[in-house]
Amino acid sequence: MYLIHALPEPIPPHDLALLVRAEPATVGHFRTMGFMDSGIRSHSQDIRVAGTAITVRMPGTDGGILHHAMGCVRPGDILVVDRCGEAVTAAFGGAMAYAALQAGVAALIVDGLVTDLGELRQYGIPVWSRGPSAVTTRVLGLDGEFCGMVSCGGVSVCPGDAILADENGVLVLPREQITTVAEQAIDFQEREKLTLARLRAGEKFPDIVGSRALIESNRAAGVA
Repeated sequence: MYLIHALPEPIPPHDLALLVRAEPATVGHFRTMGFMDSGIRSHSQDIRVAGTAITVRMPGTDGGILHHAMGCVRPGDILVVDRCGEAVTAAFGGAMAYAALQAGVAALIVDGLVTDLGELRQYGIPVWSRGPSAVTTRVLGLDGEFCGMVSCGGVSVCPGDAILADENGVLVLPREQITTVAEQAIDFQEREKLTLARLRAGEKFPDIVGSRALIESNRAAGVA
């Protein structure tokens, strides 16, 4: 049975413009929750995207629900596909990626497999998945859900959540946390520029970040 829910409100463009300035690995310095596991990997390099999560639950080998989703997505949305543990069949390939490109989709993130890697690279649509497969889905009219809560990379994703993704990983954020998280990350990134400048000037990394003093203090306490 197919379950079809309403699309969430898109995240405002100014919030996404702020979020995409943050690097997931920077957020990882001060936050651990919301990161998909490392098995969800980018098929592109030097890419970073932020968008509104549009969720798809796609069990088994029936691809019909993803076809439905591709007819509903809006420019800037990010499709997040829960394959419910299916680890043999590719969720989509080149034709679906091209459809996503034409629809203006910002990215596709699949907790499962994909195919036609050459075409994915050719079309330039950012894709994250667990890897490739030559076995593909069919349109069987069996089951699936559009815009319900899903699990992707070990993280619960609600339709309308914010997604921030690059080749280092994928972060899922409740939209009300965008400003706080993004501003903290951007501030960290700006301060890191000062660290790099001090390194260029000849200072040593453990002196800049304080680890030398911490280690010496620890050793002194142990001797005492």
